[in-house]
Parts: sequence; structure tokens; C-alpha cells
Amino acid sequence: METSQSSEPCTSPSPPVPGDTVCDLVTVPARQGLEAVDILRRAAADAVGPVLHDDDRDTLGFLVPAGTAAGWDVPGSTCTETNGRGLRLAPEPPVAGADWLLPPGDDADLATDPAVLREALGEAARLIEAADKCC
Repeated sequence: METSQSSEPCTSPSPPVPGDTVCDLVTVPARQGLEAVDILRRAAADAVGPVLHDDDRDTLGFLVPAGTAAGWDVPGSTCTETNGRGLRLAPEPPVAGADWLLPPGDDADLATDPAVLREALGEAARLIEAADKCC
């Protein structure tokens, strides 16, 4: 599996509010998301950008470049536009009840490449299905 991390900053056509990074957010069930994170990190250390873990909803959220939601069609996941509101990539997660699984670092403007994430989520779903069938 070829992996890469988008080097495109999360941007929007309108000027962002200072401190905001405009990205879309791909949300998946935590189990599938954790598998996908493992797949991405094994393939290349920089293949995954910041990831939120929402304990209350048992989901993971991957930051992806703005505009991803327009073409996102992966079953079992959603991709939400921030509509220019942006996300504050601060040490505190932008959502109550959530925490950073992979916090933003020095490369906070880097988001997970949607094509690579799509492939990792598909592989994760297949691994989970196989594991559930064998036991």
C-alpha cells in the first residue's frame, strides 16, 4: 500500500479566523479508526495527521483537507465540512468529551490524505470482518 500525507494546508476560499485551520473531518467507529491508524502508521510514520477520539460517541475523527466531504463516499463513515468555522488545533480538543489520539504537532497544517485514508479504512474493515468471522 502506498501512503502519503497531504502536504496541502487545510485551507478554505474565505480567509480563516486567526488560529483556525479549515479542514473537513472524517468520522468512523473507533474500532475501525484505530485499525486504520495502525495501518497508516505501519506504512509510513507521517501518513496520518491529527486524529480526535470522541469517548462519548466511540468514534475517531481524521482531519482531511477542506473539500474532501464533497466526494467522500466510504460506507460506515461520514465526512463533515467545517463550513469555514475551522478547528483550533490547540492542545485541547475542539469538541467536549473528545481528546487527541494523535495531537497536532509542528506540522499541524498537514492533514491525512483522503485517498490513503480511504484505502486504510477499507483494509481495516476487511480485517475486522475477518477477525469477527473467525471467533
